[in-house]
Formats: sequence, structure tokens, C-alpha cells
Amino acid sequence: DEQTWIVAFRRDDGPTEYAVYDKEAGGTVSPLFVSQPALLEYKFAKMEDVRITARDGLELVAYLTRADSDAPTPLVLLVHGGPWARDGWGFNAMAQWMANRGYAVLQVNYRGSSGYGKSFLHKGDKQWGVGDMQHDLSDAVAWAVKEGIAREDRVCIFGGSYGGYATLAGMTFTPELYACGVDIVGPSNIKTLLDSIPPYWGPLRNDMLLKIGDVDND
Repeated sequence: DEQTWIVAFRRDDGPTEYAVYDKEAGGTVSPLFVSQPALLEYKFAKMEDVRITARDGLELVAYLTRADSDAPTPLVLLVHGGPWARDGWGFNAMAQWMANRGYAVLQVNYRGSSGYGKSFLHKGDKQWGVGDMQHDLSDAVAWAVKEGIAREDRVCIFGGSYGGYATLAGMTFTPELYACGVDIVGPSNIKTLLDSIPPYWGPLRNDMLLKIGDVDND
């Protein structure tokens, strides 16, 4: 009858808190539990929702977690995997760990990310490596430097899966932007990646060929 609800209150600077909302009792809210109560005694950085304009005018949604400093700091460009996925606002343990150690962390929903409509998703088609998906990451670094957030000579690109691939592409094609890179399980060869897909994943492989490019015949 939708009279009793379990409500989750998600924050960017602490653990998720759960409560019971009782509509029948006049809308009372009773605390239930905290997902990670040990974190309540610590102070964490806020995650800022920022907008970055790519070189072709496309608006990119990104999330910035800053170190506790008024001066420019080293920056970690944390690239999400997928690439047909997205970063979201909320408590991010990796970003908090890095911010605690003096790094700003920038997470960009580059073109091809999900959650922003079909047009935005397909703007990433055939744009891996040297295309617009990688340009979006380069433009995000330039934005962070221009805004006085990042030190130009202390930028790291870091990611897993597609984020690892973007790390390798960034270090290869735009090495002047990055002091270092961390690739976690990122493919270094797209053809061998696609060739490793088993036959019963055939439809997925066909979809990836449309989005990445025809590595069999190009």
C-alpha cells in the first residue's frame, strides 16, 4: 500500500544512511542504519558537479573531488570503464583516498558514456584512441589547468578496462599532458580483445564492431 518506505540518503562526503519513512504515521522518518558507520568520524572532501566544454562545443558532465588546498594540486584524471557506462555523483572511496593525499580527482563522462541519451552515446562511435572520446579527456585536463585546479606538470591518467585503454592511448598519443599513467586491465590491442570474445557472445561482438570499428577488415 506504499505506506512504509525504506529511504537511502546518499552523500558525497560520507556513507549512505538508511531510514524508514512511515506515511501512515504522519510522515515520520526513523533512522535504520548507516552503511559504513566507522566513516562517520572522518571528514571527507565534497564532490563538485562541473561542466566542461569540449573543443567541438559539446558539454561534458564531470565530477571533481579536490584536495584540501587553495593552490593548484596534482591531478588524477580517473577514467571510467565501459566505455558505455558513466560516473555518478556520490561518495567515491578512490577519489576520497587520493584527495586525502593531496590530489584533485576529475571524473569525466566523455562522449560515448551512458545516461545522457542516445545521441550522446553514439557520438562515441568509432572515436576510440585518437578520436573525440580521447579528445574529451585531453580537453578536461586543459580545463582543470586553466581553472587553477591542476598543476600542468603533475597530471596522471588512471583507469580500468576502457579507462585503462584510454590511459594507454593518452600516454601514447598525448604524452605531453601526463606525468604518468596507470592502466588496470585495459586492452592494448582491440583486435585481440574482440577475437577473445567467445562465439556465444556473437551479438555483443557485432555491437562492439559497430561502436569501435571493423577491426576485421580495416
